[in-house]
Amino acid sequence: MTYETIKVEEAAPGITAITFNRPDAANALSTQMGRELLDAWSKLRSDEALRCVILRGEGKHFQAGADLKERNGMSDEAWAEQHRLFEAMIRMQLACPVPVIAAVQGAAMGGGCEMTLACDFAYASEGARFGLPEAGLGILPGLGGTQLLTRAVGPRRAIELLTTAAPFTAQQALDWGLVSGVVAPEALFETVLGVATVIASKAPQSVRGAKRVVHGGLDLDLKQAMDLELTVYNQLFTTADRREGVAAFNEKRTARFEGK
Repeated sequence: MTYETIKVEEAAPGITAITFNRPDAANALSTQMGRELLDAWSKLRSDEALRCVILRGEGKHFQAGADLKERNGMSDEAWAEQHRLFEAMIRMQLACPVPVIAAVQGAAMGGGCEMTLACDFAYASEGARFGLPEAGLGILPGLGGTQLLTRAVGPRRAIELLTTAAPFTAQQALDWGLVSGVVAPEALFETVLGVATVIASKAPQSVRGAKRVVHGGLDLDLKQAMDLELTVYNQLFTTADRREGVAAFNEKRTARFEGK
């Protein structure tokens, strides 16, 4: 597929940057963008060399949500068909086996906020703003926003934000645990790339295993979650990368992990 509304580029070895590329429309999520994101996430899922993904927006904004100009006058049937595409897209993003980091500048509203929540963690620039305005449009978040927001900030705060549809600042997002840091706009991408580079330097199977265990354990009781952790642990300690990691520590050198 030729991408018209997103860019997919190698930001550094093993690190892919996906960029929303509709700056004249505040990177609003259109049907075409949904198709392209679904295709991109599908391809990345099977990329064994992938170590980390950065999600960001071109221009002033991260993403301002669904393209309401495109939706204006849309029939119920067309709306439902479009949303099925968006549902498949967000599920494919969630299924990415490596950490996904959002680099949020400007507006991350509606679907843009949901796609931030669907990342493993996020950094925001000073002046970034977030919100889930759907209650003011007669709908509610439908890309996992209600559930992912609740997991990020707790049910009391989530219900307040969902029912008031109130926007919130980058600093509030940091205070509530929705983002990991707030930095100057000019430092945002380099900050996120730095974190992604650290992740890319670690043992690939350990990184993928950590993500699998954390997300998989959320829906399990403590005993089952610990059993899942031990299953992955027992798979990892027999790997060549585990032997390389221990050897590098004892030899006081940087480990050379190969994902084996």
